[in-house]
Amino acid sequence: MKKNYLFLFILFINSASILSQINPKNIDIVRDNYGVPHIYGKTDADVAYGLAWAHSEDDFKTIQEGYLAGNGLLSKYIGIKGAGADLITQVIESKETVDRLYNTLSPEFIKILEAYCEGINKYAKTYPEKILVKKLFPITPKKMARYSFLQLFIANGADKLVRNIFENKVNSDFVFENNMNGSNAIALNSNKIGKKETFLAINPHQPFDGPTSWYEAHLISEEGTNIIGATFAGAPCILIGVNKNLAWTHTVNLPDKADIFKLQMHSRKKNIYIIDGQEFKLEIKKAKAYINILGVSIKIRRKFYKSLYGPTLKNDTGYYSVRTPSLYNIKSLEQWWKMNKAKSFSEFYNILKTRNLPGYNIGYADKNDTIFYISNGIIPKRNENYNWKKVVPGNTKKTLWNEYYKVEELPQVLNPKSGFVYNANHSPFKSTEKSENPKAENFSKTMGYELYDNNRSTRLLELIESYEKIDYETFKKIKNDRTFPTPMNYNYVDINNVFKMNPENYSEVSELLKSIQNWDRKADADSFGAGTFGMMYYNLSKNYKKAVKGKLVSKEILYECLKNVKIDMIKNFGTTKIKLGDFQKLVRGNKEIPIFGLPDVITAMRGVKHENGKIKISHGESYVGLVRFTENGPEYESVSPYGTSDDPKSPHYNDQMELLSSFKTKKMTFDKDEIYSKSKRIYNPL
Repeated sequence: MKKNYLFLFILFINSASILSQINPKNIDIVRDNYGVPHIYGKTDADVAYGLAWAHSEDDFKTIQEGYLAGNGLLSKYIGIKGAGADLITQVIESKETVDRLYNTLSPEFIKILEAYCEGINKYAKTYPEKILVKKLFPITPKKMARYSFLQLFIANGADKLVRNIFENKVNSDFVFENNMNGSNAIALNSNKIGKKETFLAINPHQPFDGPTSWYEAHLISEEGTNIIGATFAGAPCILIGVNKNLAWTHTVNLPDKADIFKLQMHSRKKNIYIIDGQEFKLEIKKAKAYINILGVSIKIRRKFYKSLYGPTLKNDTGYYSVRTPSLYNIKSLEQWWKMNKAKSFSEFYNILKTRNLPGYNIGYADKNDTIFYISNGIIPKRNENYNWKKVVPGNTKKTLWNEYYKVEELPQVLNPKSGFVYNANHSPFKSTEKSENPKAENFSKTMGYELYDNNRSTRLLELIESYEKIDYETFKKIKNDRTFPTPMNYNYVDINNVFKMNPENYSEVSELLKSIQNWDRKADADSFGAGTFGMMYYNLSKNYKKAVKGKLVSKEILYECLKNVKIDMIKNFGTTKIKLGDFQKLVRGNKEIPIFGLPDVITAMRGVKHENGKIKISHGESYVGLVRFTENGPEYESVSPYGTSDDPKSPHYNDQMELLSSFKTKKMTFDKDEIYSKSKRIYNPL
């Protein structure tokens, strides 16, 4: 054995107490034509081991990156770029919290975590050259839980509050940013379909790469698990998907799930803060990260504190604490695992009532003609006398919340007469036909629920209500729509002035204005109007954040923006007639293809700088799953933006790109005989 690997070998031997419950010969990994793993095991623990092995085969690097971040080691791998995540995971005391709350997890789920760890560690032991940071291994259930803890803190938006404190921006105003990732959920039942069927569109718009990109799998055990769907790197179960009885998906919701409190510090005594006239002492903590200078890893430290309100940081204007419900719960993965196995709506809803997911909208459909929507989350019960949209005083226990709303008290819709529910990251009070929506006035304003529509929600409602009945092909057509409503309805910026500018008054950019104004507002790859609009949108978001102080963008700013666009067009493309697909590409390895979509159309796409004036898509149609419950059981079709594997040498590195770009899907099945007979490879993990 090479000397470099001796340390790892000792660690794996010492962790043998975990490595004892799985016999890999009881596990089959069945790869289909697109490399998607169908994982069969006798127990749920077997399947968790198999998922860890299969996902490691396809993307071991990303799994490690997530765990490195969750355990304060990312900067060990990527230097200063990973320092932010490392500092946050220590500021929120991931290790200490997981240690304290670990026994709140059920013994059954701990077995799942242990089995997943065993699969990861066996893969690392088998391929030690793929290990990024030796100190991370062996992976343990607590290390897994720390990453989940960090991930959900970030999902609650609390990391932004920490960053704002660091940057002295705790009361900063909103500026226009190209940050609308967006996700969609659409569920229909027989009232809208016209026969006893239910449909669900699983359509999250996550990053295409990284720890929160989707990985597709099918998990089957003899203990009742049989689910197809997608998960994140390092998770031991499916997070969105369909089993033989029901299906669900998530979209991001934005109620108020995190708060900043300004502490009242004692005028003379150091590190003493005052609550209701009583003195309390800040706990002093230190976080560490690493930077690389000339190949040498140097440890840096940052002081932080802890108050009764939560993690606390000091900046130029004082001491601020951050508080969010995810800081007091580590059971989210266990809840998702239980959702995987649910057999009916009542069972699913009772799982939701355990209240362990700190956020996310849920769209749901099942074989019994049930559809459901809820703006889910752990929402604090706050004092009505304070403005929770701003920094609140941390000098009174009147602001120190400790109770949460029950799931039954959150905005939700069950089996509306309209036959449909939908969500596109917009208001939960606009979830179905108008008369059946939850009423905003029935919910405390301190909950901070969204009240706005956006382009996707506006267009979805418009399309759904335009049909008396919707068959499956029409359902797919609605899900694949890429047309902006008239007028456009971005919830974060108003650029409708571009349609009101008289081209004759702006001769320098008259051609571009005509291209946009004559455009059918459809974000097709071969559309010249979409190409001009897209280049204007990205130029505006890049160069005019400070100029756009309100939502409405003036004609003067749009004129300046379009002049810049014209310069870019000629410089990079040699013409002012550019299709969206010339400017915007789906890129993976050596493959580069034109792609549809723009921020905030139903088939949303968002990109980053690529080359020669082009952008490459980084967020958007990150996973598409279409569920149809019929009398014969569930039917499922899906597509991923690239492929199952992150290995450039794999045939499944980018073999789904053409499917996505042409609005096609691949058929999935629960039929074991069909899965085995059509498989490309069947094997046991090591």
